[in-house]
Amino acid sequence: MSHQFDTLSVHAGYVPDATGAVMPPIYMSSTYAQRAPGEHSGYEYARSGNPTRGAFEKALAELEGGAAGFAFASGLAAMSTVLELLDAGSEIVALDDLYGGAWRLFERVRNRSAGLKTRYVAPDDLPALCEAVTPATRLVWLELPTNPLLKVADLAAVVEVAHSVGALVVVDATFATPYLLRPLEYGVDIVLHSVTKYLNGHSDVIGGAAIVRTPELAERLGYLQNSVGGVLDPFSSFMAIRGLRTLALRMQRHSSNAQSVAEWLAVQGSVEHVAYPGLPSHPQHELAKRQFPRGYGGIVSVWLKADDAGVRRFIAALKVFTLAESLGGVESLLNLPWAMTHASIPEADRVRRGITPNLLRLSVGVEHIDDLIADLRAGFAAI
Repeated sequence: MSHQFDTLSVHAGYVPDATGAVMPPIYMSSTYAQRAPGEHSGYEYARSGNPTRGAFEKALAELEGGAAGFAFASGLAAMSTVLELLDAGSEIVALDDLYGGAWRLFERVRNRSAGLKTRYVAPDDLPALCEAVTPATRLVWLELPTNPLLKVADLAAVVEVAHSVGALVVVDATFATPYLLRPLEYGVDIVLHSVTKYLNGHSDVIGGAAIVRTPELAERLGYLQNSVGGVLDPFSSFMAIRGLRTLALRMQRHSSNAQSVAEWLAVQGSVEHVAYPGLPSHPQHELAKRQFPRGYGGIVSVWLKADDAGVRRFIAALKVFTLAESLGGVESLLNLPWAMTHASIPEADRVRRGITPNLLRLSVGVEHIDDLIADLRAGFAAI
């Protein structure tokens, strides 16, 4: 990239037009005039292309260092369209700590409708990955860090294993954002984001994105985006561009606050365990230091020494952390994966993976760290 990331996040994707507007206009037109049949200015129908969405997609590609970016109506719309790259009956290897909606899409939708077969391996078990990936594997799917256990896979090693059999590698980097990690630089084929989270950053947009490494994938995914049709609307594209302009600033604060929260939680007597890649106690801490040199993100997972009633008293006592789905906004959110984001995963699988009723996932916002710690202290007092 020609500029530092902080500068690029402010300017990527758009050059002021003839009016001098420093923000891309919101083009709400659904169709565009043509000079003659088939002769147009580059835009013909808004599903196929929209200038506001195009500015956002270009910014995404620049921030990730990709050949092209594609914006969708939700993160799951992006995931669903990427899966359309696969033929019916294809085999997928996925890391087994993943967003509950991704598991639901694999197991309860595409297994039935397209015969996709998914095998799951632990993010930190490279030998198991090598065994699971076969010449029949068409795609390897992972999150960095994982959701909600915050495990860190060795990205270079995963790419080497997958590409050795000709499989695509897809990384959901929603938690990391391109500020902390640019997976395409490791040879990853497609990067996914829930734009809803950190890229937009203000809990007021639903969106998704996919950024591809090669022109060949850009052509294929562009065709599918237009054919399947789950595109991001112009107003949400405008809002997401606004969000990108403060991405570097926000991720710095999210990461520093989360590091402080994790360190404080780790020494509390009512805490069973804390998962955060920035802690030396994290099993992949050294790997995380190499892959995330700018920081470790804004998500902290904590297991309380409390029964169900104690966990609920802890949650009810919080005033700064809001109990809600989602993450990545400027405000701090609290989630109980067992009953919320990962409830669709069978109970036995949740327990096996460590998603237990006493696990809380904290999306640490940009508030003052003293207020965040005071709020958590009040929660512990209620247990």
